[in-house]
Amino acid sequence: MADLATGGRIAWKCGGALMEELRGTLAAPVAQNERIDEVDVLRGFALLGVLTVNFVGFAGGGLMATDTQLATLPTARLDHIVDFIVEVLLVDKANTIFATLFGLGFYIQISRNGDRPGFVARYSRRLAWLWVFGMLNLTLLWVWDILNVYAIAGFILLAARHWKTRTFVIVGFLLAMISTDVQRAVAEMAGIPLMDWEPYSDASVHARQAASEAGDYLGMVGLMWRYTRDEWFVGGLFLVWLAYAPGRFMLGAAIGRSGLVDNIAGNLPLLRRIRNVILPLGLLVALAIVSVDAGAPGIDEKAGGYIRSFLESPAALLLAAGYACMVATGWHNPTGRRILAPFRPVGQMALTNYLMQGLAYAFVLFGIGPGLALGGKIGTSIVVLICLAFFAFQMAFSAWWLARYRFGPMEWLWRWLTYGGSAPAMRRLAPAQAAA
Repeated sequence: MADLATGGRIAWKCGGALMEELRGTLAAPVAQNERIDEVDVLRGFALLGVLTVNFVGFAGGGLMATDTQLATLPTARLDHIVDFIVEVLLVDKANTIFATLFGLGFYIQISRNGDRPGFVARYSRRLAWLWVFGMLNLTLLWVWDILNVYAIAGFILLAARHWKTRTFVIVGFLLAMISTDVQRAVAEMAGIPLMDWEPYSDASVHARQAASEAGDYLGMVGLMWRYTRDEWFVGGLFLVWLAYAPGRFMLGAAIGRSGLVDNIAGNLPLLRRIRNVILPLGLLVALAIVSVDAGAPGIDEKAGGYIRSFLESPAALLLAAGYACMVATGWHNPTGRRILAPFRPVGQMALTNYLMQGLAYAFVLFGIGPGLALGGKIGTSIVVLICLAFFAFQMAFSAWWLARYRFGPMEWLWRWLTYGGSAPAMRRLAPAQAAA
């Protein structure tokens, strides 16, 4: 209780900082020398978590593998341990950071240009094209695409751009807290037992595996769209994300309004205190959730479901905030900066790298084209090693690309489409040209 009280005082102090209004409108778009290093690093850090959680989840039981297939793997015991670690440390935490940073980035754009003529139309085009990218990704490649929802959340943030910071904090926190309960309520009203119905049945998994191993791309697209329909709309997941994403976007906007990211170095003592309290507190809550899922003594299944509903969002928010403070403070430590520096170019090319990750999932798990068709043949421990190897490639590729070009390829295309073909040149100027 003492830790909880201390955490409450620190959260209240941080909340007070969030109540400050943003100090004027800045110029846009964000130039290379105006980027906030800690934000880029944190975005790259979040992308590693997103890659791992998505890959582990999709290769896990019910999607591209049955529980029986995974249980017979020689790595099954180790997989169980790695599953536990991923669940406690990353599930929902990486997505929370990623969504909050999207909200922060969108709000920076709004704050820089919100009063300029034509801003709403231009920003709406930006969001519309993000939605198009997301829907193409969802339909053709990656069934768990989140860009389409982020685009909708961006429209909500655009409509709410004149809200007070206090309103962003309150509404954002409430939306972030209720999201899992929304899905359960919708599913219960529809009589759907979540995670134990047709899209996750062994028959559905075998159908996806058969299409994959036959190299039937159109058949795979059809099966994945059926999964999206059942999970996204029938199961109510779309409503969950209409709370999840806008809630975190609003919290990101509140952070932007506070001016905290403009003076991270000046707020290091506060960030260290927050980190030291909420990281262990969030870890304890996350461990409690996993214990309930594992069947804690004296807690029946229904009570365990209610406990998880109540605790999982606070755990995600606490650990996500703790990770953010850890990265921000680590960046101002020489050793920490050396460790974190490779994450920065990945974060600067977040859209490109997120879409590239979908190609990795498809290549490893599907048998279409050059795909390896390893769905049901590898467990979590192998998947995590693949994630680390692929992310190392993304680090190297992002650094190589940004040494030659000003924007990632998808970032540049997004700008080009938004501004009607008048985006800045992609290639960097040579030193002699820049001097001239």
